[in-house]
Amino acid sequence: MPPSPLLQIARFACLRDRRLLFDPLELCVQAGECVELRGPNGVGKTTLLRALAGLFPAEGVILSRAPFAYIGHANGNAGALTAEENLRWYLTLMERPATDASLREALERVGLGAVAPRPCSRLSAGQQRRVALARLLLSAADLWLLDEPYTALDVGGVVLLDGLLREHCARGGAALVVSHNPVQPASRALDLHPAPLMRRRA
Repeated sequence: MPPSPLLQIARFACLRDRRLLFDPLELCVQAGECVELRGPNGVGKTTLLRALAGLFPAEGVILSRAPFAYIGHANGNAGALTAEENLRWYLTLMERPATDASLREALERVGLGAVAPRPCSRLSAGQQRRVALARLLLSAADLWLLDEPYTALDVGGVVLLDGLLREHCARGGAALVVSHNPVQPASRALDLHPAPLMRRRA
């Protein structure tokens, strides 16, 4: 039998003020795929990712969804905690082991070894985004749902994220990525189309 997709949805749609944001989706994401989610501003790209992460109500069916990691517009870091403490707290929430070595390795991988002892409130926006990327490395999730993950990253950070996406997909993971800029590692793109204004739900 062929392997199950890491994400499969049918007739999937999101509403705002009882209005459909985009045409209902049929989507199947297989292991190894990096899918770029595209569409005009306001069409519902962020809303779709939040719905797939269980953070927004939606219509339709999620037929399959592998264990996932979600990064939204906010980095999700506690400012009073250091980068290492934030990662340790995250792993505790996920009920995953957190060793000093694994935390240091993740921070070194995203280029934050030198600033690991600083509170996140004292890190730059790009460094705080790298802390969020370190969570991906520690998540062990097969499916990454990423909303504008390149935000605040410098050129080196963009190269880093591209590499992380390629490595993740090469290992059999998958990613669904929203970005204003082309996602270089993307294997294909999915365009969201605005639903006609008259299509409303009671």
